[in-house]
Amino acid sequence: MPTSLLILFAFGCLSGVTTVLFGFGGGFVTVPVITAVAGGGDALHVAVATSAVVMLVNSAGATVAGLRAGRVRREYLWPLALFVGLGAVLGAFAATWAPDGLLRLLFAAYLVVTILDSLLRKGFLRPPEDRTPLGPVTSTAGGLGIGAVASFLGVGGSVLTVPLLRRKGLPMTDAVALANPLSLPVALVATVVYAGTGPGPAGYVDPLAAAALLAGSLPAIAIVRRFAGRLPDRVHAVAYVGLLVAALAAVL
Repeated sequence: MPTSLLILFAFGCLSGVTTVLFGFGGGFVTVPVITAVAGGGDALHVAVATSAVVMLVNSAGATVAGLRAGRVRREYLWPLALFVGLGAVLGAFAATWAPDGLLRLLFAAYLVVTILDSLLRKGFLRPPEDRTPLGPVTSTAGGLGIGAVASFLGVGGSVLTVPLLRRKGLPMTDAVALANPLSLPVALVATVVYAGTGPGPAGYVDPLAAAALLAGSLPAIAIVRRFAGRLPDRVHAVAYVGLLVAALAAVL
């Protein structure tokens, strides 16, 4: 147990770094490691639920930092956040009924599609020069889809919102700053649903694992946010894809 907690603490530090730099909130870092540490037939359900708790706290902290720094562009935030939250309700309830093996397969497939989309389709590595607003279809249907997929897999919405906002012409720093508040409704809904279902007193959530992860992530967020925004945009985008590849390797 002490070794497991130390591993979780270390990956908690990493999740804090990825929250600030990439808007991941922790899902892509924490889901694979909690799955490995938890073991058992419900390991991925426990991982997704616990990840939602960590993501909720991490995203809230990063959102406050982004607002103070003036990086959160509110015209892109609403009403997208509302529909992301509604989609998250659907995804979280669906995940409680999905077999653990299916969750693992879909998590890996989700990563593969996102990596290929970022590398092969124009607009992510080099965004368009002109910024365009979100259309009504993107805000409604797109928001519902983002929320449903993100809460189903316990990864927040950043892996969908960051590429979306990049293709609207936003630099990585602004896209990532928006990813954290857009992950909040996903994390909140998923936490409530998973905590109310499952075999344990906190549902599928593992409170000890969540505490160990947050003990590492919160100080990391406080430190890294002081240096956020200094990465060149192109390097920032490539590093984002690189982290997705590392998460895919960990899952496989």
